[in-house]
Amino acid sequence: MKKPKWVIAKEQAKRVAASETVWLFGLHAVRDALENPKREKLRLIVTQNAHEKLKPSIEVAGLTPEISDPRRFAAPLDPQSVHQGAALEVKPLNWGAVSELALKEGAHAPRMVLLDRVTDPHNVGAILRSAEVFGANAVIAMNRHAAPETGALAKTASGALERQPYVRVRNLADAMTELQQMGYFVIGLDGTAEQTIEQAVFDKRDRAIALVLGAEGPGLREKTRETCDALVRIDALGDFGSLNVSNAAAVALYATKE
Repeated sequence: MKKPKWVIAKEQAKRVAASETVWLFGLHAVRDALENPKREKLRLIVTQNAHEKLKPSIEVAGLTPEISDPRRFAAPLDPQSVHQGAALEVKPLNWGAVSELALKEGAHAPRMVLLDRVTDPHNVGAILRSAEVFGANAVIAMNRHAAPETGALAKTASGALERQPYVRVRNLADAMTELQQMGYFVIGLDGTAEQTIEQAVFDKRDRAIALVLGAEGPGLREKTRETCDALVRIDALGDFGSLNVSNAAAVALYATKE
């Protein structure tokens, strides 16, 4: 019996995903990945100087490094990458399903961060750092029109990519609805919203809360806005403009903490 086209496409997508690898670079990002037992590590390229700095982490990983001339660094990186003499080829991390992460227990009411078309890896990396600092369960983005797991993202995240779940989903609105069904209060950040974030969560800090942030400029898409339980703004004293999305995520996480 001939397989349906959608089944064939799904199987092909799985094979492509299984074959994908990521080159992490920079001493901090490489060190944290080497020490992460959940990270599948394939190839390590270092200069002699970087090897000395990373020696304890390399021993933990049990990986045999390739020593490279710093003037002709052998890793296939963008020439502009600030690699500090260290590059590690890895498989992307698999954090599991959104529902599993949403239920992860902690000392405080759970928080999730959802990103609507945030494509800049530096912004996403900074958001991952803030999410880790404030104890968010996960950062969720879209499969398309979102920043994938890359070396630039990992370097900006400064190690948070190894510890803070970063999950990409096919449909963001479906993920939001799933969280709502699990009891999450889903709020979207919108500079034109009538109520502030503090007003919206005044009597809800003990509840599970999901924060939804859109790309700078276009903001949240209409479908995303419609799916939110509430739209909120970050109150500001000046008229300069809006915050960078990564700064907005940090402020929103702080504003909603118990």
